[in-house]
Amino acid sequence: MNKTKVSDLFFVVFWLMILLMVFFSGCNEDRYITFKPTEEQLRKIEPLDLQQNAIPEGVDAEKSSSEEAKAPPAEMVLSLQESRKIALEHNLRLRVELINPTIAREKITQEQARFEALFLGSANLSKTDQPTSLALDASQSEYFSSNAGVSVPLRTGGTINLEMPMTRSETNNIFSTLNPVYTTDARVSISHPLLRNAGLRTNTHGIRVARYQNQIVEAQTKLQIISVLYAVDVVYWRLYAHRKALEVVRQDYDLAVALLEQSRRLVGAGTAAEVEIIRAEAGVAERLEGIIIAENNLRDRQRELKRVLNLPGLEMGSSTVMIPESVPNPLHYKIEVDSLVEIARENRMELLELELQLAQDVSSIDFYRNQTLPQLMFSYTYNINGLGPEFNDSWHVLRDKNFEDHYLGLRLEVPLGNQAAKSRLRESVYSRSRRLASRDLQETLIDQEVYNSADKLESTWQRVLASRQSSILAGRTLEAEQRQFEQGLRTSTDVLNSQSALANAQLAEIRALSEYEIAKNDLALAVGMYLGAAGIQWEPVVPDE
Repeated sequence: MNKTKVSDLFFVVFWLMILLMVFFSGCNEDRYITFKPTEEQLRKIEPLDLQQNAIPEGVDAEKSSSEEAKAPPAEMVLSLQESRKIALEHNLRLRVELINPTIAREKITQEQARFEALFLGSANLSKTDQPTSLALDASQSEYFSSNAGVSVPLRTGGTINLEMPMTRSETNNIFSTLNPVYTTDARVSISHPLLRNAGLRTNTHGIRVARYQNQIVEAQTKLQIISVLYAVDVVYWRLYAHRKALEVVRQDYDLAVALLEQSRRLVGAGTAAEVEIIRAEAGVAERLEGIIIAENNLRDRQRELKRVLNLPGLEMGSSTVMIPESVPNPLHYKIEVDSLVEIARENRMELLELELQLAQDVSSIDFYRNQTLPQLMFSYTYNINGLGPEFNDSWHVLRDKNFEDHYLGLRLEVPLGNQAAKSRLRESVYSRSRRLASRDLQETLIDQEVYNSADKLESTWQRVLASRQSSILAGRTLEAEQRQFEQGLRTSTDVLNSQSALANAQLAEIRALSEYEIAKNDLALAVGMYLGAAGIQWEPVVPDE
């Protein structure tokens, strides 16, 4: 090869690399930042000006929004099953949680990829031109080497390498027998630990941990789905209770208005004192306040349900009236609590998560125990040599297998003290002991939760019966008070008190019915069979790349 051309090539490559390094080192790393908030966003605190955001008088709040915005429906009738379905499809928290199992599965793939075979390739070119004081030494030489092969990691901890190195060298040494000279080798080598990092169980520890973590994430995701469904059910039944409560207070208001009209007629007929009108008017005003409070509570529950559902077009600020279609099913259940406790221990995701963590701890203990062993490495290399003035000649020598090399080696490393590895082993053992205690505590808490939920279900059922009986008796009392008022034996205050007693009894019955439905949900939640009770199946979400 021409000496000048080679020198020029090296010169160009050298300075090109220098220029590239200078260019990239001077680049601003801010171009890799995908989001950068402004200083005003981070530091400025904006005041809330209610006057500026108020709607001018005489302007309808609904009409003040953009005319292009699509008007929400005036009413939306939803069953409990439809509410659950909408929540699972649109809930923002579930959109996040359902992706987590997909991410966790990628960790398994990453751990398994540690045992993928690798293609190895390299090439080197060097040219030397040095003064020499001996005629036996070469002052000028060119050397080119390349290597191609495959490295195969073994799940037992070792590595097998298959390589095909080739070289070409040329020199101005007049005593060289071959000039240029080609070498072609075939090499097989294996290196394998015999103590530390040896064995299938030790080297697949990362895969097992990733699988346990994936199952833990799925258990946590299931818990999140259950919590969303539970929130939907609770809000749904409380919305039902507040809507029925509004009907009751409106009915109470109508009764008070009717009593006022009746008092005016009786006063006009001279059979009652004029003070009865004032008493009746006070009762009407008091019940009007109750309607205002009930309507506000109902709007709060509607907004809460809209938030949980997160249905597009049904924002919390929309005027859509949410009407629950499902009604309570007040059936009495005789519960075998001890059997439910055993079922809860098998089905609760909290216990399943602890069991998976305990299994992970067992694998970690075995791994860290292996890490306390000395390092004893075995290696063996088998090489076939080829040599010749041309590439084909060296290949023929290689194929004939006339020149073979064998290398066998052992290398031992014994830590003096080995305190770090022993400390990690102790830490993993302590972690498992703590987790075992946590499991016992969790089982105790779950048992208590099941017993409490069963008691709550029974007590709530008794409240349903008691409030229903109270409503019946309050209705009869009101009828009697009204008859006596017409006869002048009772005042309007007595009738108003009876009306209030009836309304309170009806409200207590409504609360008891809704709380009974919630108590059934509490029991399903405590037993760990909530998804089964709701008839729900779920799958992880794979986002679009």
